[in-house]
Amino acid sequence: MAHDTSYTDQKFNVVGTRVKRPDGVDKVTGRARYGADASAPGQLVGLILRSPHAHARIKKIDTARAEKLKGVKAVVTSADMPDLNVGNRDLFAVLENCMARDRALYDGHAVAAVAAVDMNTAKQALKLIKVSYEKLPHVTDVDEAMKPDAPIIQDWVFTVGVEPTPKKPSNVSMRSEFGHGDVEAGFAQADVVIEKSYKTEQTHQGYIEPHACLASLGPDGQGELWVTTQGHFVFRNTCAALLGLEVSRLKVTSSEIGGGFGGKTHVWMEPVALVLSRKANRPVKVVMSRDEVFRASGPTCSTSIDVKIGATRDGKITAASAELRYQDGPYPAIWGMLGAMTSYACYDLKNVKTVGYDVLVNRPKVAAYRAPSAPMAAFAVESTVDLVAAELGMDPVDFRILNAAKEGTRASYGPTYGPIGIGPTLEAVKNHPHMRAKLKKNQGRGMACGFWFNFGGQTCTDLNVGIDGSVTLTVGTIDVGGSRAALGLIAAEELGIPYDMVKTNVADTASLGHNDMTEGSRGTFSSGMAAIFAARETIEVLRQRAAVMLDVPVEAIEWKEGQAVATGLEHSNLAPLTLKEIAAKSPTTGGPIAGHNEVVADNAGVSFASHICDVEVDPETGATRVIRYTVVQDAGKAIHPDYVEGQFQGGAAQGIGWALNEEYIYGKDGCLQNAGFLDYRIPVCSDLPFIDTQILEIPNPNHPYGVRGVGETSIVPPLAAIGNAVSNAVGVRLNHVPMSPPRILKALEEAANS
Repeated sequence: MAHDTSYTDQKFNVVGTRVKRPDGVDKVTGRARYGADASAPGQLVGLILRSPHAHARIKKIDTARAEKLKGVKAVVTSADMPDLNVGNRDLFAVLENCMARDRALYDGHAVAAVAAVDMNTAKQALKLIKVSYEKLPHVTDVDEAMKPDAPIIQDWVFTVGVEPTPKKPSNVSMRSEFGHGDVEAGFAQADVVIEKSYKTEQTHQGYIEPHACLASLGPDGQGELWVTTQGHFVFRNTCAALLGLEVSRLKVTSSEIGGGFGGKTHVWMEPVALVLSRKANRPVKVVMSRDEVFRASGPTCSTSIDVKIGATRDGKITAASAELRYQDGPYPAIWGMLGAMTSYACYDLKNVKTVGYDVLVNRPKVAAYRAPSAPMAAFAVESTVDLVAAELGMDPVDFRILNAAKEGTRASYGPTYGPIGIGPTLEAVKNHPHMRAKLKKNQGRGMACGFWFNFGGQTCTDLNVGIDGSVTLTVGTIDVGGSRAALGLIAAEELGIPYDMVKTNVADTASLGHNDMTEGSRGTFSSGMAAIFAARETIEVLRQRAAVMLDVPVEAIEWKEGQAVATGLEHSNLAPLTLKEIAAKSPTTGGPIAGHNEVVADNAGVSFASHICDVEVDPETGATRVIRYTVVQDAGKAIHPDYVEGQFQGGAAQGIGWALNEEYIYGKDGCLQNAGFLDYRIPVCSDLPFIDTQILEIPNPNHPYGVRGVGETSIVPPLAAIGNAVSNAVGVRLNHVPMSPPRILKALEEAANS
């Protein structure tokens, strides 16, 4: 069914208000149920044995003693998880990551699992499993992995995107190129050309709740999975494919989610829990420890990036290029491609070329982390933009305004932009009081821009009206950042009723059609669109029922402000009917009143932000403190401003941690040395200033309310904004994230000796 999604400059009654969050009481009282809160009669404890080596051949796994231990109900290895999708490399990669086959590919790779009656028995059983390893050469650095003599991670990987197709396997799984024009000619026209290289280290999303699930799979092939996830329909499809089940035989229910940020978009131990349950014929609960979360779930990439930008004396960029190398862990992915796509998306360039490389290493399989790949690319590009502006003697904000993309610009990654917000965010930054505040000694200010595509995808939604006039909105997109409140506001807006008359629920996979993962900032955009159309379908039913009750043609009924109004002089004596009055009579006018919608919500609307950051750096210790931070971002339309501001602030806070402290540290043995929050330091309240926000609303013409996704763009500028601020504070360009005290002191020492 086609729908008109053109934006109209409408006035809203409840959309845009700051209503109470529907999950607030449950979460502050402890009533909310997270992944580890699920339980079932007779459940067993599942634990996973993991490789202590970065790369090793598994010569033998002896599980006999563990199987004989009293209280152990199941022990599984890769032999219990055969490849049922032979030839499908994507599914094989998921399967092998869940349970190593002939080789362990990273420190923490699962090699066996047990299910026992209690935790102590399960731990004892793990110790009784004997694994014989043959250590193999490993590589954890992205640049080292690209060298000709680097150990090959996967012998079935041949570089995609080069001609002719290579005949030898490689750690470079894909080369991606984007751009237009002639960059060499553009650089020849430039008065100033700056080239610079950058590195960023691997970071984790740092969600508070670890991965957890409760799995039950019986001998009849019927299964259930309760899990913390960003997409229970995708988890169902993946687990069913790996285990050889029809999707209808596996019901997946999502819990509340204690953070995800992209890290809960992949299955890790869920298929293992299901196989343990099938073998034991009992429910099995698996909860990752924090050590396991760091070593064996999906962090983001570490990168190595070269950037080159040329400009004329009057400040116009004539050419820009970048080579971006992203490590994906041991399996092919698209993170380098996304980095190449996002690099110069903020700018209107005649000559631009970006080349991204996806590279395999002996680290955990990489997962998304909030605008995946874009923060690293922005760090490199936006740092270099500042260098070019300085060389030209231009204000960095003015330089960006002069070169900013606008409606009609051909994006560096291909399409032509419609209405976009990069220019307005830069103008807002230029005029913001933050930019005029005075700085003290050892303080510096930086700013940077950021971009994210956003995504729509498949969505299915039900709306049901109770006989008391209350409304139940049933959605299939996981609420990771307040979408239940936003969707309730949208349904209330369409129906013309108070927000507190709407209850929004996230359904299990047996109750709705497929919904894509909550990723790509699609939650409010896509489910909001489906909620609008489901509500409008419901209004058509309400009009029909009102026509029956008033004994007038349905064409004479209009829906205005939550009421059915009979139009025309001949009906002027008929009083309007409220939704509650129509609902009360529904059993005798045709039965339940409901609306439904399924949609592939395309044209999500790109998103831009500009950030300002002030820091203070101690030149003796290298310690950095963020003293002021401002986020300016285009939301299209802020459905629930509190949540929008929270997304802005959350992304900035994570970016601050990434920029200054957070990194995976691997030893020469290829093993992770800081798998815990004591040694992997995320920001706490005392590390952060109040993060100021300014919401701009440049409507997305492809959504009825003008909505753009907001959850990811806010993590893109911080690395560069802080990098520019720190560099301005110390007088030396920082090119390696995180900008920890040792790196700052090293940069100062090198500058002093040069």
